Amino acid sequence: MNKTDLMDHSKFHYLEPDYYREIFKLHPEFRKSIHDKFLLLYGEQQTKKFFPELERLLKVYYAYKSEEMIEWEKHFNPENRFTEKDVILITYGDLIQSTSENPLKVFHHICDQYLHGVITTIHILPFFPYSSDRGFAIMDFVDVDPNLGAWEDILDMKTHFRLMFDGVLNHVSSKCHWFQEFLNQNPEFEDFFTVFSTKQKISEDYLKIIVRPRTTELLSAYQTLNGPRMVWTTFSADQIDLNYKNPKVILKMIEILLTYIRRGADIIRLDAVTYLWEELGTSCVHLEQNHITIKLFRDILDAVAPHVALITETNVPHADNIRYFGNGFDEAQMVYNFALPPLVLFTFQNENSAKLTEWAKDLKPFSRQATFFNFLDSHDGVGVMAVRDILTPREIEMMSLKILEHGGYISYKDNGDGTTSPYEFNITWWSAINNDDTDESKSLQVERYLASRAIALVMMGVPGIYLHGFLGSKNDAELVLAEKQTRSINRKNIMESELIKSLGNPKSTTFQVTSRLRRLIKKRINEPAFHPNAGQKVFNISDKLFCLLRTANEHNQQILTVTNISNRSLSVNLNLDAIPHAGNRWQDIVSGSVFTSPDNYLRFDLKPYQVCWLKNKIYE
Repeated sequence: MNKTDLMDHSKFHYLEPDYYREIFKLHPEFRKSIHDKFLLLYGEQQTKKFFPELERLLKVYYAYKSEEMIEWEKHFNPENRFTEKDVILITYGDLIQSTSENPLKVFHHICDQYLHGVITTIHILPFFPYSSDRGFAIMDFVDVDPNLGAWEDILDMKTHFRLMFDGVLNHVSSKCHWFQEFLNQNPEFEDFFTVFSTKQKISEDYLKIIVRPRTTELLSAYQTLNGPRMVWTTFSADQIDLNYKNPKVILKMIEILLTYIRRGADIIRLDAVTYLWEELGTSCVHLEQNHITIKLFRDILDAVAPHVALITETNVPHADNIRYFGNGFDEAQMVYNFALPPLVLFTFQNENSAKLTEWAKDLKPFSRQATFFNFLDSHDGVGVMAVRDILTPREIEMMSLKILEHGGYISYKDNGDGTTSPYEFNITWWSAINNDDTDESKSLQVERYLASRAIALVMMGVPGIYLHGFLGSKNDAELVLAEKQTRSINRKNIMESELIKSLGNPKSTTFQVTSRLRRLIKKRINEPAFHPNAGQKVFNISDKLFCLLRTANEHNQQILTVTNISNRSLSVNLNLDAIPHAGNRWQDIVSGSVFTSPDNYLRFDLKPYQVCWLKNKIYE
């Protein structure tokens, strides 16, 4: 999308509806596909009863679209949805604060001043009224939290950026109107949640096989008008799971997703969809109904909003995670690459790239319409579930010990057999990579940090950076104590004046990290070889290096990326026979240095943690 497209879309929800449009006369093939998936989920009787309401929701959405948008979408190419220019910034709406303006306005000012032309998309973590979990226990799905700002503040960002919203579909806050009506035993909301009269209604055998991402109780007790009830709570007693066996629930969520799109969403992150459907006697994760539900959402968006992409957030073993691509055309357009953060961390903790290299060799694009979301840190920290089949339990244990040494915390999951195991590391990426209690120079720590982040920039996929990762923030132990929540370690609010001061001080870590990252990204976004689905080949030339080749055949371009993941200087001697059409002249687009290979061997030296992006000059 260019600036004009974004400005037009930002005014979408102010338009008057045109009820003369008939969506399914324009797109008859989508009606059948949507109907068939609804039928698979709910059967013939429920489909006959509820499908007309689904059609109504889609027609209402379509009626609000401008003629300009409809015409633009006719020429939209889903294969160009993401390009080498795409970089996503992840943030809470109130991480940057001021005494004079609301947090969303302040954040927008900072992005316009420092990140315009560097990032393309802003992912604002849930910005709705909430009761806990920093936004992920939502009380109201459609109003902006007044402590952050208003919808107009979010829409203003679309002048220069695309927007990514969270679809928190798995659960609601216990303070949400829906759950309060359930407690009042309103018949309309009686089946909105998975409810049992007593805990004993689930057998111990069933409980053992249900996958748990937390160590809290699966069922939480609540008093209703008609007596006590036990409700299903995957994440906490304040986060009540929705019952998707009830068609009314999915219709509510479809309406909410379409509302988000009208309000400016270009990407919708499907939060915790691993746990969407519950079925006793199963693990209650990755059920076929989960995938059918996401495919239903995909069909709906392809029909009425083809420019909007779905991204699944599934912190699970890698093989399960990539199933959410479907066949590459029918499910999520982007999947969080959850194995990447712990593997990069393991690589730098041990100064050994063997595990990362071996895993990366098997990464393949699922289609020209689907790709990975390559991130390293998040508002929660670094998940480890995705590498349970890649790293050994002993290796994960050793990683955990180093996290503790660096001032971080470990969150655990219930294994169902009376034991627990690490689920995620709660720590900032800077503190995970660097130990501030050592006598290392700041310059070396900055180089190590940038080397780790460069790997996410060169891998096949779209890179994403959490705001504190962009700033090189350290652990905030004080916030952990104040909020009694280990995930708070990476969620510190920053005053705008302090941030601007740090960004202008060449001696500060924030300045050194941010300015260098900006330069790296500006190099990246100009190279077609870094297109999300450009060719990727991984080389195992040393366990002290991470080396991969990106190739954009249609642009006759190759970039060989070499990252020194060790604290020592290295000499590289690479046989170019393994690289088709390799020329004898290569330029490092990071440093500007030029290297030649007259005997078909590319030789150069790397400083500790140096990053080289070598562009093949044969094509120029």
